[in-house]
Amino acid sequence: MSSLLKRSQVVTTETSGLPCVVDSYLGGGGQGEVYSARWAGNQVALKWYFAHQATREQHDALRRLVELGAPTQSFLWPLEIAVNPTALGFGYIMPLRDSRYKSIVDLMKRTAEPGFRALMTAAIELSASFLELHARGLCYRDVSFGNVFFDPDSGEVLICDNDNVAIDGLLRRGVLGTPRFMAPEIVRGEAAPSILTDIYSLAVLLFYLLMVHHPLEGRREAAIKCLDLPAMNRLYGEQPLFIFDPDDDSNAPVPVLHENAIAFWHLYPQSIRRLFVRSFTEGLREPQKRVRESEWRSTLIRARDLIVVCHCGQESFYCERSHGDAGADLVCWCCGQGITLPPRLMVPGQTVMLNRDVRLFGRHTERDRSRDLDAPTAVVVENPGRPGQLGLRNMSGRIWRVVTPDGAQGNIEPNRSVAIAQGMRIDFGSVVGEIAL
Repeated sequence: MSSLLKRSQVVTTETSGLPCVVDSYLGGGGQGEVYSARWAGNQVALKWYFAHQATREQHDALRRLVELGAPTQSFLWPLEIAVNPTALGFGYIMPLRDSRYKSIVDLMKRTAEPGFRALMTAAIELSASFLELHARGLCYRDVSFGNVFFDPDSGEVLICDNDNVAIDGLLRRGVLGTPRFMAPEIVRGEAAPSILTDIYSLAVLLFYLLMVHHPLEGRREAAIKCLDLPAMNRLYGEQPLFIFDPDDDSNAPVPVLHENAIAFWHLYPQSIRRLFVRSFTEGLREPQKRVRESEWRSTLIRARDLIVVCHCGQESFYCERSHGDAGADLVCWCCGQGITLPPRLMVPGQTVMLNRDVRLFGRHTERDRSRDLDAPTAVVVENPGRPGQLGLRNMSGRIWRVVTPDGAQGNIEPNRSVAIAQGMRIDFGSVVGEIAL
């Protein structure tokens, strides 16, 4: 147990006045230590600052964050400030992270091996979460894989260490970011953390998540004998160069040393690769041209819709072509065998691969932007009496109108299912989709 707080020690939350009882030490960092604790009948995490970090400025910043509340449920946001007259400094309580969540370090060590669907979901949730944070005028300042955790099965994410979040443009001393994640202009000492530097750090985080590698660590990094501070300043600030820069291959990934980047880069759709190229070419030099969170989110969602599953169990991405034979020659990257495509739902501007258990959302079946476009409206189910026969279950609350290729028509009421068939057209209420096999 650490010396800051002891087991069974009681601290008090400022607003509610409720006692918070320390259970066990979880870990520490540069600002303080984190404990599991009991508060208001719940297990929570309690962060307690070292004396030199427990400043009035930090206290006031925490109070603002508590008042604002979490932008989304993905943030383990400060709930209340905690104090104790017998202990130096102060701290705060936040939700406790469940053990099912793993770090990106676990991904890099291969102690967590999620599929593409989980990875894409994590990337989507990260993009959406930072979009909501930034929409409130807040800057995270210290985006890194040490502050992000995800469920390898579902892709759900949790974002920790939110006590450094600040109002964009409000200069605070202290945190500039984490090495390797800081925007080049911060590394060069030309700028302070801002929403635009957050967006750069988000792109680095997404690259780590999807490619399991850093976007600037290629041939130049491999040639460095001692990665000291001057070398890091050159690599990440003064002379940054994307490892897949289409106009300059002098920092290309090195076989054997950078196998993750080499292997994963071509497995993702071109739409995602294009965003990374923009992020780490134009975005390196011109902060205003960086890829925004909303564009990451929409592109990642469309890519997730195109995931297919091989008979060997591995996932791949279906790529649409121009003559209607899209994906006909799709070969699994793992076993090398051809992939049998699942049924596909084609709605205006989108194609969704109807793998079993895949869900459709309002963004697929609604045109009305005032409705909740992230609400599930359908799920792909298997007929229990006919294995292999897939259907769509209506979860929308609306009655669907279905027309089969032979002209037969029918209604599908909420919580009822319809068997998927070639050429079937489904009127979801404001959008019409067609099934292709």
